[in-house]
Amino acid sequence: MSSNASLEAAANERKARLAKLAALKRKQPEPEPPIEAKADEKQPSPETQDVTRTYLSGRNYDPETRGPKLGFESAPTEGQVTLEQKAAEIERAVKEEAKKEQEEDQPIDLFKLQPKKPNWDLKRHLEEKTRILNVRTENAIARLVRQRIENAQRASREKPSSNGEEGEEVGIAGDALVEGIHMREQEDARGEDDDLT
Repeated sequence: MSSNASLEAAANERKARLAKLAALKRKQPEPEPPIEAKADEKQPSPETQDVTRTYLSGRNYDPETRGPKLGFESAPTEGQVTLEQKAAEIERAVKEEAKKEQEEDQPIDLFKLQPKKPNWDLKRHLEEKTRILNVRTENAIARLVRQRIENAQRASREKPSSNGEEGEEVGIAGDALVEGIHMREQEDARGEDDDLT
């Protein structure tokens, strides 16, 4: 019977301890231990005294909660301006001022002023000289187109129509003319892009 009583007392003590931990965890008031535990409880023997306070002493162990210490809920310097923060602000301001002064004191870097392509000045001088050539090229293209149209008209006149009816005088077909115009516009656009680069 004495062994059962001591086991029951240990079980009740453990239940009370767990209830206390649960209350701490939930931050609720500590519940009263059961009445049976108070009746069975007598003077604790030296063996059941708080062994953790006697033998366990560590800076990370909290003997009251029988677990690790949780530390601070908030930092001790929260809301205060520390010396380190002031020093960091001063350092940042000094670096910005030094950077501005350095930029003002430096001469203009000629390599940064260069264009992306080194032949821009050559193209600028060539544009004036090629204006005359561009006009002549356009006139030659127009003359060639007129010759093709005339040749196509002559060829259509010389061929007798198979039906015996006289055919209409037709130059270049409408599709071919539109296609030629689009090709010419694309060539002009490419030429302008080359001049810009």
